[in-house]
Order: sequence, then C-alpha cells, then structure tokens
Amino acid sequence: MIVVVMGVSGSGKTTVGEALAAKLGWRFLDADDFHPPANVAKMATGTPLTDDDRWPWLDRLAEELRGANAGGGNAVLACSALRQAYRDRLAAAGDVHFVHLAGDMATIADRLAARRHRYMPPSLLQSQFATLEPPVGAVSIDVREPLHAQVDAIVAALDLAQGNSR
Repeated sequence: MIVVVMGVSGSGKTTVGEALAAKLGWRFLDADDFHPPANVAKMATGTPLTDDDRWPWLDRLAEELRGANAGGGNAVLACSALRQAYRDRLAAAGDVHFVHLAGDMATIADRLAARRHRYMPPSLLQSQFATLEPPVGAVSIDVREPLHAQVDAIVAALDLAQGNSR
C-alpha cells in the first residue's frame, strides 16, 4: 500500500509523512527529492510549474511507487498532488490512497512565514491554492491538529493499526 500525503506547500506533508512512515515502519519518500533541476530552478525564482513541467516528475514518482507496490512493500509519499490529473497519474501505480492535509490560506501562510524551504518561496502559495482541486474520496486531515493527532487519524481512517495494509 502507498499512502500519499498531499496538500499545498506548508501544509506539513513532509512532517506528517515522516511521522506516519516512522509509526508504521514503512519507507518514506519526499516528492521534492525527485524534481529535476529545471523544476527546482524555476520554483526557486518564484515561477509556478506548468503541467508540462510536472508530467515527467509525476511519471518518475509513479514508477517509484509501482516498484514499491510490485515488491509488496508499503510506503508513504509526501507530494503536493494538487490536481486530480496528478493524483490519477500517481494512482496508476497500484494500491494508492490519498490523505489531504487541509488548511486555510492564513494558517498555511503563517507556517510558510516561519520556515525556510530549500526552493519553495512563500510567494508561490497563492498559485498552490489556485491549482488545488480538493480530492474526492481522500482522507481529509485538519492541519491545525497536533502532529500525533493527524497521524493517529490517518492510521484509523485507513485501518493501518497493527500493520494492517488492507
């Protein structure tokens, strides 16, 4: 099983994803680590990515997830996956479930102001919210909840207690 922890920049995808993977003893993948240098350079200048920028990156991620599923392994992927078309691309990898870290613009903007990302400037938050298509059928988690509560809610919603992987 693959759990994709998704949401806009600053929603806590990496933090929640790492905590969830640690709790479950699963492999953790951060989609940011798979961006080609051209995408990183573009975002670092405050320029939003286009779909043409994203497709090769999403295909690379889907291939990684396909490999994890084929080997019978479980993994947690932190990935923005803002549009349904992006989620469809990832879901083609097999047993993939989505968790949406949901929060309002003000909450996320405050978080971004308090952190420094290696290439994602706070100026891109508006474009992230503009691109976001709220997922249908995904587990929705309130980003204002404490980390442990978010992780526990994901485990309960996906029935992952005691290592279950449906």
